[in-house]
Amino acid sequence: MALFDLPLDQLETYRPEVPEPDDLDAFWRRTLDEARARPALVDAVRVDTGLTLVDTWDVTFAGHGGDPVKAWFSRPAGTDGTLLPAVVEYAGYGRGRGFPHERLTWVAAGYASLVMDTRGQGSQHGSGGDTPDPVGSGPAAPGFVTRGIDDPATYYYTRLITDAVRAVDAVRELPGVDPARVVAAGNSQGGGLSLAVAGLVPDLAALLTSVPFLCHVGRALGITDQHPYGEVVTYLAVQREKVDQVMRTLSYVDGVNLGRRATAPAHFAVALRDSICPPSTVFAAYNHYGSRGGSPVVETEICVYPFNHHEGGDALHVRRQLEWLRERVPV
Repeated sequence: MALFDLPLDQLETYRPEVPEPDDLDAFWRRTLDEARARPALVDAVRVDTGLTLVDTWDVTFAGHGGDPVKAWFSRPAGTDGTLLPAVVEYAGYGRGRGFPHERLTWVAAGYASLVMDTRGQGSQHGSGGDTPDPVGSGPAAPGFVTRGIDDPATYYYTRLITDAVRAVDAVRELPGVDPARVVAAGNSQGGGLSLAVAGLVPDLAALLTSVPFLCHVGRALGITDQHPYGEVVTYLAVQREKVDQVMRTLSYVDGVNLGRRATAPAHFAVALRDSICPPSTVFAAYNHYGSRGGSPVVETEICVYPFNHHEGGDALHVRRQLEWLRERVPV
């Protein structure tokens, strides 16, 4: 893919007007209050993974509607009695939590780690998932992006973002976690979830978001047909009279709107040849990040990968994340 979006000098100052519903804060306050009416942590069972340097628990927590959501919680072996910062990690589109031995970067760096399963997903990439989505929807295009999209209250990503917030609530109840030092992290769909969490959890310690999905969605639909955004295109090609209705729903989960409310220091990544999460959509979220968070200056940094597609900075970027996080949330 050749360069197709705005030039970098324009991206660096790109702050579009992204429509925001008047009741956005009230909607999310009501949604999260309903979810938090139940205790977050349901169960945590120690499991034998065959790894002698890592202790792991199979976790169940209460997500949207009280639905049980699975996660893997891991921490360096031999750190019992030590309060550790925790990284809550969210999976990319189509992935589930997989196996606990697949995601050990943060544990190897000395952090506790919670890897959230993705309700209803886990059969397109990776090693699978274990969390069903018990909520049905009306007519939808294949995939997850248009499920329940006619109303923000029934929308799939309302449920998934609520799950993501509740994962932070749950990790704060797990053994040996310092509740004041919780970090949200993810790539692509996981990057969009972590960005949403930063906007909805005011005392988050830091955000690591790479090539985030669901940002400046109106722009994305105008410049790419790549999936998952292509699912919305497919849906509206048939449901022609629902354009305004669908765009209203998407505005409640748009990472630009939610990220404006964040206060945590943030580390972004963007790839300039990324046609799945186009660079202008990522820069829109980055340039608006924290602008309504009530803090005079929110620390942000973005790593730009001019020759990369949706993989972004890959392993090099992980190294940069580790260095950045170690300075701000040391173990």
